[in-house]
Amino acid sequence: MSIALLYERSETDELGIKYTAEQMGIKLEFIPFRKIALALCKNDYNFKTKGKDYTNSIKDVAVVLNRAQSKNRRLYAASAMETFGKKTINPSSIEFECYSKLRTLLHFWAWGIPIPKTVYVPCDPVDITREGKAIHNESDIADLLQDELALEEGVVVKPDAGTHGRGIVLANNRDELVTNIQNTKSSITNPVGILSQELIQKWFYDLRIIVYKVKGKDPVCHASALARGGFKDFRTNTYLGNLVFEAVLPLHIKELAVKCGKALSKDHEAYIFALDAMIGVGKNKPVDDETLKTTLEKAEEAFAPVKKVKKDETRLKDFAAWSTQLEKAFQGYRDSEPYQKIKGIIDECTEKFKSNVVFHEANSCPEFWENTRLASGLNIAIPYLKGAQSLIQ
Repeated sequence: MSIALLYERSETDELGIKYTAEQMGIKLEFIPFRKIALALCKNDYNFKTKGKDYTNSIKDVAVVLNRAQSKNRRLYAASAMETFGKKTINPSSIEFECYSKLRTLLHFWAWGIPIPKTVYVPCDPVDITREGKAIHNESDIADLLQDELALEEGVVVKPDAGTHGRGIVLANNRDELVTNIQNTKSSITNPVGILSQELIQKWFYDLRIIVYKVKGKDPVCHASALARGGFKDFRTNTYLGNLVFEAVLPLHIKELAVKCGKALSKDHEAYIFALDAMIGVGKNKPVDDETLKTTLEKAEEAFAPVKKVKKDETRLKDFAAWSTQLEKAFQGYRDSEPYQKIKGIIDECTEKFKSNVVFHEANSCPEFWENTRLASGLNIAIPYLKGAQSLIQ
């Protein structure tokens, strides 16, 4: 019985899993999950693209690494593969919980894990009656949010199933809050209602923490996290141009991260999560913002060779050589003085304010090869593959 990699497109992370599997001596089957036809017959099923029949390949597979990038396609893929008798990483129940920020937070709250104060109003900004009349609920929703969240401290409105920081907006006054509510439309990333949170004064960075488990062993939180830092926006997502650093995790945060994994996993034997967390620093900053911004600008200059390699399309022709170039460029960035200064500030604040940590999201299909692997030192493909092997054994 074999292991399969299910994917939508062969991106860097999928190439990284394939490359790591080759290094580990693991043969992977490859299953596309985009332009395929899944046909359910009386006592059988077929799984085909226009050019190839993957049905027999799937029937010989024991474990599927579910790397479909669309949250919805990932849910469908997990359900289909599990129905066909395959084990998946991650299982469909985990995909279901991670699909929704609210569902994730409910599990964290039930387990006593610190989260930002969160308010969910299951009402859309505008309802349309059968007669076609529009009923505006924006003001009532704003009142409900203001009753629970301190507007003067900032209120964040976010899509329940959004990714990469898209659609996350901040309100600092009533007019902004009402406008943000008005602009929240029902969609595939925000099926119903308004999800909002208090603004955590995290200063300039947040944390991406990796937790994983293989069958027969306790869950593990990797010792270092990916810190995403910068002043591009109140959101510190790298898609906005913020930089990446290593952050050494105190024991307290690692223990909480493992607890997050247990809260979401429902005792599954193997899984992997990327948890998003913030440290409330407030006004207790070891350096002033202007000094930090200057250091970040210098760090951005040091990061330029990394960005150049990332754009190099030779990764599609010679992935191993491209990865070696990327690692060399990142090592130069890591060795730079501004990187080391900022890493020192992040480690100092993470240790000093570890009791102020809050967890706010869990990702079931984390990106890792270009940032997380290089900053944290963990190649996520390894626990993926070891987890799959453990399920077969």
